[in-house]
Amino acid sequence: MASSPRTLELPDLSGTRTLLTGGSDGIGLAIAARLASAGTQLLLPVRNPVKGASAVAEIRRTVPDAQVTLLSLDLSSLASIDRLVAELTDAGEPIHHMINNAGMMTPPSRQLTADGFELQWGTNHLGHVALVLGILPLLRAGSARVTSQVSVAANERSIQWDDLNFEHRYNGRTAYSQSKIALGLFGLELDRRSRIERWGITSNLSHPGVAPTSLLAARTELGRAEPVRGRRFIEALSRRGILFGTVRSAAEPALLAATAPDGAGRMYGPSGLAHLGGPAAQQALYSRLRSEAEAARVWETSAELIDAARRRGRTNPAS
Repeated sequence: MASSPRTLELPDLSGTRTLLTGGSDGIGLAIAARLASAGTQLLLPVRNPVKGASAVAEIRRTVPDAQVTLLSLDLSSLASIDRLVAELTDAGEPIHHMINNAGMMTPPSRQLTADGFELQWGTNHLGHVALVLGILPLLRAGSARVTSQVSVAANERSIQWDDLNFEHRYNGRTAYSQSKIALGLFGLELDRRSRIERWGITSNLSHPGVAPTSLLAARTELGRAEPVRGRRFIEALSRRGILFGTVRSAAEPALLAATAPDGAGRMYGPSGLAHLGGPAAQQALYSRLRSEAEAARVWETSAELIDAARRRGRTNPAS
């Protein structure tokens, strides 16, 4: 059996505040526990308060003095995002680290967010864009590091510019890939714009490789009655330390990206075969993430889509 990968040592994060999405289970919960153990004040916005409370209890079992604040957030709803932005803005405290980790993967049929976006495009990408732009003053105040969690799927497919909402040709894997490519391009554009505008924010990317997490499980709320094909194979090899990562090791690229002193504009992921598992390390950007023109287009288009959806919501408040 292969030996366990080494555990990344985190710097002392005492006196900092970290906003982490998707921190109530799986890789996100592992990230949350490690951040709490490093001393940061953890802001944990969740969609399901019961699941969130369970996550906080789990964190405090291993880190009894963890500073964790549970917040409410549904990334598939701009109204929910705006409420969290208002709450954080009213508090007025700077944010020093932000990890955009939440996501959903491959519903078998096309589903829509509350604002009419294809579910993965609207949640994985546009939801995080709206949140980042909404709290930009707090990120600037904290000279924040923003880390966006992409996926090996960001090295597949492309952005469907002629059908961003998948109204004509829905494919779950293609839609998932698009959401992760777009989030990655947005994260890199955030770093470029920050340097040009002197916002003081650094932004980078991470990806977890492949590990047996709830993303691969049966998800009845997504219409997926069975686990993703290959989950048992991934679980079996992961247990043996072969090829794929574990939940613990898959959390480490985001932790490294969030804390590496020279990490601006870079991407981190597992360093094993095909970057599917192994210790966290810096990696070359995927080919689909290298175009500055494409990144600028993602930024502008995403902001326009979000603004248009907000205008529709104000016009039709009952929708």
